[in-house]
Amino acid sequence: MDTDWETVSLDVDDDVATLTVDRPDSLNALNTETMDALEAALDAAEEADVRVLVLTGAGDKAFVAGADIGYMQSLSTEEAEAYAEQGHTICRRLERFPGVTIAAVNGYAFGGGCELALACDLRVASERAVLGQTEIDLGIIPGWGGTQRLPALVGDEVARRLIFFGERIDAGDAYEHGLVGEVVAHDQLNDHVAEMATELAAKPKFAIRAAKEALNTAHEAPRDVGLDFERRAWSGLFGTPDQREGMEAFVEKRDPEFE
Repeated sequence: MDTDWETVSLDVDDDVATLTVDRPDSLNALNTETMDALEAALDAAEEADVRVLVLTGAGDKAFVAGADIGYMQSLSTEEAEAYAEQGHTICRRLERFPGVTIAAVNGYAFGGGCELALACDLRVASERAVLGQTEIDLGIIPGWGGTQRLPALVGDEVARRLIFFGERIDAGDAYEHGLVGEVVAHDQLNDHVAEMATELAAKPKFAIRAAKEALNTAHEAPRDVGLDFERRAWSGLFGTPDQREGMEAFVEKRDPEFE
């Protein structure tokens, strides 16, 4: 299934969906039309019940270069709050998407673009990628979750430096800081992420979703609440087709065949 909006495309192949921000002439910057299309594409991906969602940008230069500064320039406080809420909604939907989300960072990922990547489960960067929360030099701060998600990945000191200085870092430094999970050659990024997605899509569906929910809870709730959620999620998987097949295959010394 291929679904296209003017500024976003969604390609669904079996259990993997690829969502592409398609404004290469504008470095895939997020205007209001693109934000609306992202929400619609996420709706379609959820309806397709895919197990993996890959997020990337069109062209050879940018993942998502950021939000539309021309649009933001004249916003009132009330209008800015509504714009921020839509950004938060999209990032929360990526974070809570009922499947694994992978950001294939193929180029510039600044501001809101970096925040979209932060909201994904996994981040793979091209060797050409450059990332940063660059809002400080616009007189603002990250507004779509960057102040909360970035420290969880890179630690408080590094997050403060990146946000206070508005520093742009290359893929190698992003990897060293823990901002991305791996760096690959630019011309191998799509194939590498496609292999990851295929492997993840073959994992047991219910267990992957439970693991994701439990991991998210670790960042969103006190430790005791997270531990209690993990215990309930773990025990709730017993009796599912995934659990039965996985354990039977182990005992029978064969590869599991998950639904």
